Amino acid sequence: MNHIFDWFFSQYQETPTHLIILEFIGAFFGFLSVWYSRQENILVYPTGIISTALFVYILLVYGLLGDMLINGYYFVMSIYGWYYWTRKNKDNQEVPVTKTHRKEHAWSVFLFISAMLFVVIVYEVNAKFNSWTAYVDTLTTAIFFVGMWLMAKKKLENWIYWIVGDIISVPLYFYKGLMFTSFQYLLFTIIAIYGYKAWKKSLNNNRQTV
Repeated sequence: MNHIFDWFFSQYQETPTHLIILEFIGAFFGFLSVWYSRQENILVYPTGIISTALFVYILLVYGLLGDMLINGYYFVMSIYGWYYWTRKNKDNQEVPVTKTHRKEHAWSVFLFISAMLFVVIVYEVNAKFNSWTAYVDTLTTAIFFVGMWLMAKKKLENWIYWIVGDIISVPLYFYKGLMFTSFQYLLFTIIAIYGYKAWKKSLNNNRQTV
């Protein structure tokens, strides 16, 4: 067990202490955010705002521009989602979980392609396409971009995007030496699977109520 801990923390030998602390705090609040999302709890957004604000800075330092931009986008969408989730319908009920309809699927494709093109331009302008991680970062950015939009709209399918993006992110951050973040995405994958099941159950319950 000691060998595992020694190996884990050896990845941080050349990392400034303040970055390690910020990464740990960001990962902790990120975990809370995903956990609250699974439960359809409004606290998903304040915890997410704290986490994304910290990771914007961390990812800028590590040069992962795509993920830095997506965390900035998360920050903005968290504010929107916070507002959207607290809206009431004519029966004074909060917005329920729904499935993505055809028009929203089309928008998802548009957002995915647009996000990829935007990140490619950012990497090209900054001459950052110097590693395979940049290409993977571009892909995960587009996936998470759509996932966050669908989550803010309280769509069931948002979890599918999170699951795929989280699985890809585990080895990406592991390779970059961000061990806490890699482990965080592993937990995210597990929670996202349960989140999908919980939201699907909520959707079915809403249909039965109607």
